[in-house]
Amino acid sequence: MVTRTQLSALGLFDAKVPRYTSYPTAPHFSPEVGPEHFSQWIAEVPPGGEISLYVHVPFCRRLCWFCACRTQGTQSDAPVRAYLRTLLAELRLLKAHLPAGVHLSRLHWGGGTPTLLAPDMMEELAQAIFEVAPLGPAGEFSVEIDPNEIDAARLDALVAMGLTRASIGVQDFDPAVQETIGRLQSFEVTRAACDMLRARGVASLNADILYGLPHQTTARITDSVQKLLSLGPDRVALYGYAHVPWMARRQALIPEAALPSPEARLDLFETARRLFLWDGYDEIGIDHFAARHDGLAEARRMGRLRRNFQGYTDDTSEVLIGVGASSISRFPQGYSQNAPSTGKHTGALRQARFSTVRGHVFSDEDRLRGRMIEALMCDFRIDAEEMAARFGLDAAGFARRVAPLRQRFGALVQVSETEVFVPVESRPLTRIMARTLDAYDLSRAGHSSAV
Repeated sequence: MVTRTQLSALGLFDAKVPRYTSYPTAPHFSPEVGPEHFSQWIAEVPPGGEISLYVHVPFCRRLCWFCACRTQGTQSDAPVRAYLRTLLAELRLLKAHLPAGVHLSRLHWGGGTPTLLAPDMMEELAQAIFEVAPLGPAGEFSVEIDPNEIDAARLDALVAMGLTRASIGVQDFDPAVQETIGRLQSFEVTRAACDMLRARGVASLNADILYGLPHQTTARITDSVQKLLSLGPDRVALYGYAHVPWMARRQALIPEAALPSPEARLDLFETARRLFLWDGYDEIGIDHFAARHDGLAEARRMGRLRRNFQGYTDDTSEVLIGVGASSISRFPQGYSQNAPSTGKHTGALRQARFSTVRGHVFSDEDRLRGRMIEALMCDFRIDAEEMAARFGLDAAGFARRVAPLRQRFGALVQVSETEVFVPVESRPLTRIMARTLDAYDLSRAGHSSAV
């Protein structure tokens, strides 16, 4: 049994570590990667191949104080329609560079609030995307849905365009917590949105819920989780709130004195975790849960679980293209990121060029360490045989790279010549263990609490 004293000594309650949705992480991206890299990497997608597409809509009717995403508030549709014109231009440019016959394994609209698009805008955007690449036979089309910003007409438009999975942000149902984070969203409004989705045949429902919020207690998070479970989500992300007001200025509106201590954060996480497990959900990695019929649970069982900028995924496509301001793309060659501001992003597209402003070209060592970290985060296991087959890593090289794990964590992690394995009781330390495998300078800002 791992004690709280051991967890504390190893940095669980005070270390700032990446979430490792990429490797290297975004703070290490460089302006040396520009539009020419992005254009070349798109052109090198195999003809008839498979890609994933992420579309970023950086607008909200209201700005939630807890959120650190790149968004801007608007009460008018005018800037949204102008931004749509930019997205359509970007998609036309993408189509001109992409080889023939490519199809989509996944399509995801995120934000911001994609559901503030009017029905005609949704239809126009979806049609433009499918002209670039149609959804493959087993493809999924998912959209982040704000229950406060959805109605029958917009849901009808999404379903008509092929929506297969909806992702609903919950965060917490307690009114006192909601008031403090600037996110008023009743259980009744959320349930109505879920009912509308189910009535239209949307079979897959994701939900996000946060722990570590101000005024959260084990009793309050228990109530929120039980209400969420009554909605029958197929997949749940249980994320820790990251309080980074130096990066997201709106978080300065949240009183730090009301935030739970790191030890209390762990209690909140464990409380929610037990409730999901008691309700029959499979535990997926460090912060996701899925019903056994869900694709994420199947991917975990089959060893096909992956991690990307949206968290855990069952998408095995090697190419993820991000469309829209600030979007990040991943290719076998490296990462690229669009200009964060909508103005600069639009300006580039008006000149018929991509807005890539930074990124990273993978080295062989990046690919190796990135896969080791992904395997640890997804499977709690690093297999020496896989590393040898994929990267030519010999026994001495494997031993050298995993030696720091044994040195720092001792009996809390099992390290042998053939594998690294993290026992269940040590898994709260997984991100700190992944950090041990990270070859980059970790003093960069932007990392969050390890718990």
